[in-house]
Amino acid sequence: MSTTAPASQTLSRGIRILEVLADAREPLTIDELASRLDVHRSVAYRLLRTLEDHGVVARDSAGGVQLGARLAALAAGVAHDLQAEALPELTAIANELGMTCFLAVLDRDECITLASVEPRHAVATVAQRPGARHSITVGAPSKAILSTLPASEWPVEVDDRLRAEIAECAQRGYATSHDEVIPTVQAISVPLRLRGSQRPAAIAVVHVSSPADPAAVAERLGRSAAAIREALGG
Repeated sequence: MSTTAPASQTLSRGIRILEVLADAREPLTIDELASRLDVHRSVAYRLLRTLEDHGVVARDSAGGVQLGARLAALAAGVAHDLQAEALPELTAIANELGMTCFLAVLDRDECITLASVEPRHAVATVAQRPGARHSITVGAPSKAILSTLPASEWPVEVDDRLRAEIAECAQRGYATSHDEVIPTVQAISVPLRLRGSQRPAAIAVVHVSSPADPAAVAERLGRSAAAIREALGG
């Protein structure tokens, strides 16, 4: 993240609240939000009231704060064509493999989940919320995305270990990760190469137990990636 002072501290704090809530796995209290933003409770409360008025955050019956439904409507407008073409493929993969499948894109120095589908009949799945983000230096989707770019265009410096993993992904066509973003969670990802000004992207599945054949899972992801590219004229 940039360390440059924001032009509007209030707007920056409001956006930061949305980021904190997107990363949280459960509703947060106002005190918890104030602590994470390092602001007084009254400041956090005023920010929340404004965000509530716009429907992008909501409070549950216990007073916990979570992202609001309005945010989903706004997010649907981001890369609309890409999401529209990807969702049927993500749904098919999730239900075939019994794993959560998601679309991730590069945003500055972070990997952000743009869309996600959980399998319909699985007993237990790993949630991957749209808007979830993490450093581009960790996770299978990050490696898949970086494998499509020359090193001169990588947004951050990478160490020798990660450089080798990116090179391996470029050679075999898919990346894997284990315990890199969420403890005990594994991921398999393939790059989604899009033409024009589209942001570098990847599709991935997340799971707890290891699949019998990661290469077979990657091959299935690759077929969907090809279908999405073709639908978008790539």
